[in-house]
Amino acid sequence: MAIRILPPDVAAKIAAGEVVERPASVVKELVENSIDAGATFIRVEIQQGGKRLIRVMDDGCGIPAAEVPLAFARHATSKLDTVEDLNCVKTLGFRGEALASIAAVSQLTLSTRPAAQAAASRIRVEGGQQVSLGSAGSPAGTIITVENLFYNVPARLKFLKAEATEAGHIHRIVSHYALAYPHIRFTLLSDNRTTFQTSGSGQLFDALAAVFSLETARQMFEVAGQEDAPELPQPIELYGYTGSPSLHRGMRDQIVFFVNKRWIQDRALNQAVVQAYHTFLPVGRFPVAVLNIEVDPAQVDVNVHPTKAEVKFQEPRLIFKAVQRAVREAVVAAAPVPSYGTHPAPSATAFTGHAGDAVAWSSAFRGHSRIEAGQFGFEAQRTLPFHPAGEDEHGENAWPVEAESTSKKLPPMRVVGQIQQMYIVTEGPDGLYLIDQHAAHERILYEKLAAQKAKADVPRQQLLEPSVVELSPGHAAIVEAELDILTGIGFEIEPFGGTTYRLRSVPDMLRQAEPAQAFIDIVAEIADGAIPLAKETHEKIAITVCKRASVKGGQVLSHEEMRELVRQLEATVAPRTCPHGRPTMIHLSGAQLAREFGRI
Repeated sequence: MAIRILPPDVAAKIAAGEVVERPASVVKELVENSIDAGATFIRVEIQQGGKRLIRVMDDGCGIPAAEVPLAFARHATSKLDTVEDLNCVKTLGFRGEALASIAAVSQLTLSTRPAAQAAASRIRVEGGQQVSLGSAGSPAGTIITVENLFYNVPARLKFLKAEATEAGHIHRIVSHYALAYPHIRFTLLSDNRTTFQTSGSGQLFDALAAVFSLETARQMFEVAGQEDAPELPQPIELYGYTGSPSLHRGMRDQIVFFVNKRWIQDRALNQAVVQAYHTFLPVGRFPVAVLNIEVDPAQVDVNVHPTKAEVKFQEPRLIFKAVQRAVREAVVAAAPVPSYGTHPAPSATAFTGHAGDAVAWSSAFRGHSRIEAGQFGFEAQRTLPFHPAGEDEHGENAWPVEAESTSKKLPPMRVVGQIQQMYIVTEGPDGLYLIDQHAAHERILYEKLAAQKAKADVPRQQLLEPSVVELSPGHAAIVEAELDILTGIGFEIEPFGGTTYRLRSVPDMLRQAEPAQAFIDIVAEIADGAIPLAKETHEKIAITVCKRASVKGGQVLSHEEMRELVRQLEATVAPRTCPHGRPTMIHLSGAQLAREFGRI
């Protein structure tokens, strides 16, 4: 076949395929144009999932009449002039391809009027060809109507999904930009029914409530951070909201990122948030977060993806570090103790009858120091918690950093007893606490081992007689690969031929266990890969060792042993979850107890 230049209409349809993948792509490009135009109100209407009609209305600056036909020329834009401008893009759009691409595969009508212009300009474009141009009556701003998308590209039309699916993609686009621009009032109508709306109050919390629900927004707390370095012309600023550890999902799709208010998708940043919840979430669960990264535009390349959904950072390591640190500090500082029941505790004015006794009981120790709290104070003479090791100078092989200075410590608690040889019952100044003795002891041992490893001083228990252990080939390969790490946390192992090893010492915390069996079980758990969110192999091994060494459910503890376990838990930096992410305790407030007994 001879080489030839494609006809302009064919080339336009091919180019449009890179920009316009589905109806949501049209909405994204038009909404971005409205935002760049300075709109404070954006209304999106769709019919049949956007296949039949998409209309975007805004109150932005509009397009002057003389420039309206030019707006549909390929590579026509008002947002940059030279190639050097690509080094510092501050607008959402900049390529000048969107309107031309959309018009090439649809029947498009645009009405636009700058505030200083008496009449609006109205243009009709079908399949990339201008059909009409004239004046019309219209409010200041721009209205773009896109009808019969892909009517002239049946190959693309047949691959569109069901109307509900396409409408869902559009809802995702609009809701995400509502989170990035809470000062803009967004409205989305699907088949003449309002499905999404924000107030434009300027408060991100209000936008969160509109997107996720008020109940979800109340379970999220603010994140704010800053990262500075000599190689940065200006600090990296991070702000947004992240969810309580009790707020988690089965997928990562509710971790939302913006860079200079541009919605992006970035696997590395996604992983930074997940790692920030290390030991706070159950297996296979992911947090909810909405975060905006403000960075010097010259430090980020937005021209690396056809739909501008991905970017490249000049200093990706610093961006990753800023996200992980800010989210981790917020999570550790605000992570609550899970409470029994789903109803919020009533205020004091809601109590009647004997409820005043409950109010007085639940607030008796508020405002008092630990020493002043009588018996609670006596039980609360705690040692200062240590800091687990943080990053090394290269930011590698780091144990999670806990923000002790901002962490919400547990209240002083008095041990009452034990139930089912599994849970420790304690009384605090604000109600009843049930502590899972196994999960709590895992947390204690994990932080203890982290501190010991940071000082390269993990105590070992030398075995009187070395134990010989036979491993499967797969398990032997794990031991060989991770021998240095196993040695670093207290195991002394030497090859003894084939897949046999000789065990000479174990971590001191395993001194009560049968050494050979404990070692085999630990290797087996590592092989199963059932440790959630552990970034490094040494963390996985440490968590597994602590699980094996901790107090088990069904083990009877004396009153003194329970008091000591509670004392040590209070001294930890992150006492509310075990290293696997399960809660260590639940809380029943005085108000909740009063409600259950019908005293309110």
